[in-house]
Amino acid sequence: MISPRMLALIGEWMPQLIEAAGYTLKMTVLAYMLGAVIGLALALGGMARQRWIVICCRGYIEFVRGTPTLTQLFLVYFGLTSFGIALPSFEAAVVTLGLHYAAYMAEIYRSGISSVHGGQQEAAQAIGMTRGEAMRYIILPQSLRVILPPMANSAISLLKDTSVASLISAPEIMLRANDLASQYYMPMQLYLITGAMYFVLAYPLSLGVRYLEWLTSRGHRSTIAGPAAG
Repeated sequence: MISPRMLALIGEWMPQLIEAAGYTLKMTVLAYMLGAVIGLALALGGMARQRWIVICCRGYIEFVRGTPTLTQLFLVYFGLTSFGIALPSFEAAVVTLGLHYAAYMAEIYRSGISSVHGGQQEAAQAIGMTRGEAMRYIILPQSLRVILPPMANSAISLLKDTSVASLISAPEIMLRANDLASQYYMPMQLYLITGAMYFVLAYPLSLGVRYLEWLTSRGHRSTIAGPAAG
């Protein structure tokens, strides 16, 4: 049973933790949007006809996937100061997480695009579409069935990875929990509450992923059953 003193402390902590959760969500959304855009550019670049573009895109993806997020965060936050670029901690975290997840999203896009039969591209170009138009109007819409569930999973992982931003004092849940733990000397209680808050934020996304997986698998089964029934 929770003691009255503990309830009083939780009442003191929650406004600060909820405010920090708002920053965590904002960081997640901004980094996700950045990662989704750059990831698509990397995926398309990896399929370009110019070999140097392909090499650059693949090199970036392999470098980012092969190095820790924390190293990349320090490179952006501390390393860029050597070039006269000093980003605030929040912006540095958004940029780092966006660039980091872009590499993983690029692979998701690539797998989705690859799942569409190559004949679709040829047929689109045969009726006068450019390669870009075929990708925009034919290939990408059909690849959504494959892309959406793992992209939603990326959002969950990104939400949890925002915790590394506390190491550069970016305003988010873990930083506030650390501050409160050093002030009240109750780390176990605070980190349990923090873990519960991450769960509350991530669980709706998990349900969304399951729904997308069900929806896409249902659509796939209907597509297969349609021609068979005919």
